[in-house]
Amino acid sequence: MSKLRVSAKLRRVIAERAHDCCEYCLSQAYFSTQSFSVEHIIPYIKGGKTEPDNLALSCQGCNNHKHIRTAGIDPISDGIVPLYHPRQQKWNDNFVWNDDYSLIIGLTPTGRATIGILHLNRNGLINLRRLLYSVKKHPPF
Repeated sequence: MSKLRVSAKLRRVIAERAHDCCEYCLSQAYFSTQSFSVEHIIPYIKGGKTEPDNLALSCQGCNNHKHIRTAGIDPISDGIVPLYHPRQQKWNDNFVWNDDYSLIIGLTPTGRATIGILHLNRNGLINLRRLLYSVKKHPPF
């Protein structure tokens, strides 16, 4: 068995901990057309371990954009900063919703870089957020 493989039991633990939401864009698995992944926050190829403190539930869009990245450029300072780490940082310290909860706004260099690298405000997500907000299903918490 590969060291990358996440057991079904560990996957359930990670999904429950994340309340079945992407830990980056907060999309809800229930409303997704694609299954969510358990991803390595620090990629395995960069020494990340397959253990709960290094795993996050991620929608396919965020997972695909993140890939093996761990840093990005803050568009304000042009500095290279680490991406948001769901096990070590709080979402609300790095991000906030706009008034109609359709856009995620970065509060910190890490938040802004993560929004850019993971494309947290993809058109499809914005449309889904607006629709879910109109029926009181968004934001998830």
